Amino acid sequence: MTPPRTVGPLFFGSDIYRGSTYGAAHPLRIPRVSTVMDLCRSLGWFSPGSYRTAPCAKPKALEIWHDPDYLAALRAAEQAGDVTDDIRRRHHLGTLSNPVFAQMYRRPATGAGGAMLAAELLAGADRGAIFVPGGGTHHGMPDRANGFCYLNDPVLAILTLQRAGLGRIAYLDIDAHHCDGVAHGFAADPSVLMISVHEEARWPFTGGPDEVGVGNMINLAVPAGFNDTEMQAVIDRLMVPRITNFAPHAVVLQCGADGVAEDPLSRLALSNNAHRAVLAAVRGLAPRLLVLGGGGYNPWTVARAWSTIWADLAGFAVPEQLPPEAEAILRGIGWGGSGRPPPRPALLTTMADPPRHGPVRPEVLDRIGYLMRPQMALQRVV
Repeated sequence: MTPPRTVGPLFFGSDIYRGSTYGAAHPLRIPRVSTVMDLCRSLGWFSPGSYRTAPCAKPKALEIWHDPDYLAALRAAEQAGDVTDDIRRRHHLGTLSNPVFAQMYRRPATGAGGAMLAAELLAGADRGAIFVPGGGTHHGMPDRANGFCYLNDPVLAILTLQRAGLGRIAYLDIDAHHCDGVAHGFAADPSVLMISVHEEARWPFTGGPDEVGVGNMINLAVPAGFNDTEMQAVIDRLMVPRITNFAPHAVVLQCGADGVAEDPLSRLALSNNAHRAVLAAVRGLAPRLLVLGGGGYNPWTVARAWSTIWADLAGFAVPEQLPPEAEAILRGIGWGGSGRPPPRPALLTTMADPPRHGPVRPEVLDRIGYLMRPQMALQRVV
């Protein structure tokens, strides 16, 4: 009998994230992926061969979902450093949310290239796990930028898995913002189970429980103050049963860190233990796991959350106190010129948050119950 072929755990990073910024007035002026790379390297969490440089996807590869005219406009804007009014209107480039900046094609194309290569490697293996923290840009639309996202690497990764012959893909999104781009891509596809847990009444103001398509879409909008105990209830009562019943060939987990309590763009109250709990719950539900980054606008909480995700994925112990080399990395980053207050001391000296438990509110249980009704039973495509 031929032994099963395993890939990973692998980490896909790139130096393009080092010094790349959306501009001084943008929430993504902060360092994120580069800090994760530096933290993990300082802690010895890259074993030989586990770190790989993500490739920059070529436009032709991106055309499996994105419009060629949009891709041409995106590349031209990067080269020119400006856009016309017509391009701004048609493709939403050069706006406050989606500004022109020096790597506006190459940076998202690197996230997409990493996600697509990871999908190819996973599809060619019997089992495996790959982390692409530069991915997770789940708002991008086929012909326009949307919500800080110029491309949609989760959609591109899922399409890559499908084209390689994997028949059922579960997409789980725990970003504080609803994955409107992914929903746009797969609302009519019953071979993709999409579960999104996001804050209610938060941009893009989509993802209500009755917003369903022909395919398997589950939208759980949670209230402000959503805590670790409530996330565990969602894991136990919704995520695990639905994904188990669907029996996917691969799980794609978008691990946005903007639900952590200190994030400035949400009102959720999670610790990074919630992200680790989701990872622990789903990694055994399919033979292949692709983990992507996503939102996150506090540089310290993003770096700590995604670094602990990699540690758990790769089997490294998370220390209670960071060694001086790792602490120096966290002390060396900042808000990028914003007037926000400095981080609390624990964000500089530890990696794992203290748990943020709380009551499981009736509205959370009611919404889970609504989504688990028999008439919401999901299709399974053989």
